[in-house]
Amino acid sequence: MIRIVIAEDQRMMLGALGSLLNLEEDMEVVGKASNGEEAISLVKQFQPDICIMDIEMPEKTGLEAAEEIKGLDCKVIILTTFARSGYFQRAIKAGVKGYLLKDSPSEELASSIRSVMEGRRLYAPELMDDVYSEENPLTDREKAVLELVADGKNTKEIADQLSIKTGTVRNYISQILDKLEVTNRIEAITQSRKKGWFK
Repeated sequence: MIRIVIAEDQRMMLGALGSLLNLEEDMEVVGKASNGEEAISLVKQFQPDICIMDIEMPEKTGLEAAEEIKGLDCKVIILTTFARSGYFQRAIKAGVKGYLLKDSPSEELASSIRSVMEGRRLYAPELMDDVYSEENPLTDREKAVLELVADGKNTKEIADQLSIKTGTVRNYISQILDKLEVTNRIEAITQSRKKGWFK
């Protein structure tokens, strides 16, 4: 039996979710919270397998609650109306296993819970698109420099190829590291590859 705590500040939504999940033969809603603070204490009290959490709730948001229960043996699924990449990134850092939107079909919720129990992670496709379509902050010249770095060229070779001074190449590289908020060239290359910024 999959034991579930639901945290949702809209009473009607909370009741509907509880009824919906209790209809599933392999699921039982063991607690309902109307804010993040209550969610944390219910998770500690009942030690459920899953906690379904809204984000914008009084006292503590779903993200703050998720950060607090991260160390406990409970998988968090965010269920929200907000498809914001900032929220999504914070949720990932908090170890959230699923991030679903409230306008998804209701039957998807039960199958998502089962998938998360099997060790999978589920994130709304809209959010994945947002994360990967992030704007590249680099100028065209900085992109050219980083691509040459990725090709294994050293500072002098880059300077020769772009007909600029080696000092200028170093300046570009330090601007690239600043803008991408990384500490070295390898991290800059890895991050750009991950985000699909290389040609």
